[in-house]
Amino acid sequence: MSYCEVIKTMPEPRRSLHKKYHDHHYGFPIHDDNELFGRLIMEINQAGLSWETILKKEDSFRAAYDNFNIEKVAAYTEEDRERLLQDVGIIRNKLKVNAAIENAKKIKELQQEYGSFEKWLEHHHPKTKAEWVKVFKKNFRFTGGEIVGEFLMSIGFLKGAHDDNCVINKEIEKQDPKWME
Repeated sequence: MSYCEVIKTMPEPRRSLHKKYHDHHYGFPIHDDNELFGRLIMEINQAGLSWETILKKEDSFRAAYDNFNIEKVAAYTEEDRERLLQDVGIIRNKLKVNAAIENAKKIKELQQEYGSFEKWLEHHHPKTKAEWVKVFKKNFRFTGGEIVGEFLMSIGFLKGAHDDNCVINKEIEKQDPKWME
């Protein structure tokens, strides 16, 4: 059963939490590098956990990672790493924390070379999921197939976030997601 259909079967308050993400974020193109980075952090942290756990912690992630500010996260010190590893509001996994910091540094490099993280993504578009995974593994930490696939679907680069007949999919199509090219 698709995410679009599963949400309808969820009891409250789970349904409202997922519906907000489904209706307003999932699959919609993102044009802000910090928000793209934030979505990547969220997808990385979901590995091994439920998406619901991550959705519940989104505000805590934003607070812990300076509202996903790439510049600030790339400059994090050892004290910042320790602060994050002690923060009960986020996922306290050393590999995931380190990935966020190192990936911010890599995005800064890509911004220098391509002008933005979004332009780097556009430069590599279109690719199959398998091709994207290779590109991500070459450039980023903690980016396996599931993480890369969900990240790219969630930002409109790969098709599949919504059923074709989902009313939200029609809204996304009006914003010309990359998968439509």
